[in-house]
Amino acid sequence: MITPLADLPHQTRAELAIRTSAPGLLHLTGHLGAILATGTLIALQPPLWWLALPVHGILIVFLFTLQHECTHRTPFARDWLCDLVGHVIGLLIVNPFLWFRPFHFAHHRHTNRPGDPELDGPSLATPAQWLWHVSGLPYWRAQIALMIRLACGRESPVWLPATSCRRAEREARVLLTLHVLALLTLFWSPLVLWLWIVPCLLGQPVLRLYLLAEHGDCPQVADMMENTRTTLTNRAVRALAWNMPYHAEHHLAPQVPFHRLPALHALIRDQLRVTAPGYAAFTRDYLARRRKGSLVI
Repeated sequence: MITPLADLPHQTRAELAIRTSAPGLLHLTGHLGAILATGTLIALQPPLWWLALPVHGILIVFLFTLQHECTHRTPFARDWLCDLVGHVIGLLIVNPFLWFRPFHFAHHRHTNRPGDPELDGPSLATPAQWLWHVSGLPYWRAQIALMIRLACGRESPVWLPATSCRRAEREARVLLTLHVLALLTLFWSPLVLWLWIVPCLLGQPVLRLYLLAEHGDCPQVADMMENTRTTLTNRAVRALAWNMPYHAEHHLAPQVPFHRLPALHALIRDQLRVTAPGYAAFTRDYLARRRKGSLVI
């Protein structure tokens, strides 16, 4: 398959793929600083403190986009740092890292085609099905069930190697233990409820809306210029999502770190085939196709 990357000089492709830790650490500091600021407002509970709950939740659940990058070991120069950050985020968003890495690699091998586990979910053929999906409740139910299956040694999909499966099972047992201990603190303090549980429930729908734009209603073909969408959004959303709105660019070159994706986008943007002018526009068109019964497959 010929991609726009083939037209780029070898030196340009090599420079785009150079890993360095400084941009990732700076971005992570800003993301965690925002979480700390909203968390402090919630903990102190000044007037209208509850307005910070959904913002706090969005900031937490969008750490998923960093965990996603950590599976590729691109946001930081050191593998151990990528893995450490991936594990910690997995605890916060109930997404075990050692399970998610092969799961996500299978997505890259079979993007938007049979065998893609990330997109092998229930059909969203109607607005009601879309609403249930966007609520985030199916996500939490599926992740809790996954954690229990892993911890009990009952999760063995074809894309999860046996050695990785054993490590993922041990990780799930550790995460479940930590989650239970966190829930037990509710007998003494409501902080876990207001700083983690409620915000994540409120923030997850925004992440669901965001993720639908990556491949939703794209043609189910092998061509990465067709099966993946780049969403042209503003700087704030790109910062929140660690530049993953440049999603076609990421699939074309998953070895390129998040902070170099804008440069890659500038080089190939005229050749992109599937784009959206923003998440509101994508969602409007996505729902319109369901109301008219004219889904793109």
